Amino acid sequence: MSANTIIVSIFAVFLTLLVCFIISTLLPGIERKYIHARIQQRIGPPVTSPGIMAPLKFMFKENVEISSPVPKLYKALPIICFIVVLCILIALTPQAYQIPALASLVAIVGFLKLEEICYVLMGALSKSVMSVRMPFPDLTRGAAHLNATRSFVEDISARRSLRMITYGSFPLYLALFAPVTAARSIFLQDIVAYQHVHGPFLFTVAGGIAAIVFFIGYMIILNEYPFSIIKAKSDVIEGPYMEYAAKYRAVVYLTRGFFMFVLGAIFSVLFIGIPPNILSLGILVNIAVALIFVFMMGILSAFSPVFTNRQLLPTILGTTLLGVLSIILGLL
Repeated sequence: MSANTIIVSIFAVFLTLLVCFIISTLLPGIERKYIHARIQQRIGPPVTSPGIMAPLKFMFKENVEISSPVPKLYKALPIICFIVVLCILIALTPQAYQIPALASLVAIVGFLKLEEICYVLMGALSKSVMSVRMPFPDLTRGAAHLNATRSFVEDISARRSLRMITYGSFPLYLALFAPVTAARSIFLQDIVAYQHVHGPFLFTVAGGIAAIVFFIGYMIILNEYPFSIIKAKSDVIEGPYMEYAAKYRAVVYLTRGFFMFVLGAIFSVLFIGIPPNILSLGILVNIAVALIFVFMMGILSAFSPVFTNRQLLPTILGTTLLGVLSIILGLL
């Protein structure tokens, strides 16, 4: 590969990332204004508010010092999440297919799991409520719970995050491996090439079932209603994000929109065979898929309560069985 080819590839990847990131900053605003606000019959915020103006506002706020056993790691977790999502998008680009270890489904799953683990660490490393150290039960002299084990509000979020990692997001990973059964390869290049010859995996019976499973897993991994058990506002307020403020909160806002777009790009690659690439019109398909997913998620979440374990477990179990069915059909 010549030096000019390498420079062009790097420049193409950079432009692809830039365009995708710009589009991703609009996705949360589109969801809130054109879906939630319309359903609730109100005007809603400007499209640029959640993904652009809110991060800019937090950039100029003062950071707070929280109570944490590892404060530097706790503060770095939002940045780590953003970098992980960025790495996923890079792995999806056709220029990355020259690096098989990066452009494989195993790498994608690994990055997604790392992003999920960050939620557990966020909850486990926060030992305060609104930057004030506040254990519960309180060790007041003469209290009935004097010898009880001390726990923190954010521990609830950490336990719920761990629960969702162990079985909550399992349907998403089943859906990711469904196209592998058709292409007989875990490498993205082979999955894309197979669909260019045989047509999109989405338009098969196995692909249609897997697409439904993927969308449910999409909502689960984004912690969106009705699967927002990690940050149910009624009891743990904002879950693992509660103690982040100023610049760290800005990164959280940016990462969420970016992650919404990247998950749509994963679907485009695995189910349609079109990777994100600024050098082709396929980037329009990636944008369209991201928008469709946002609209579908917005409509479903607007009418959904928070699932408790009574509703969550059967839903995940049923979706998992559908994922297994799609894999079996793909093997036939």
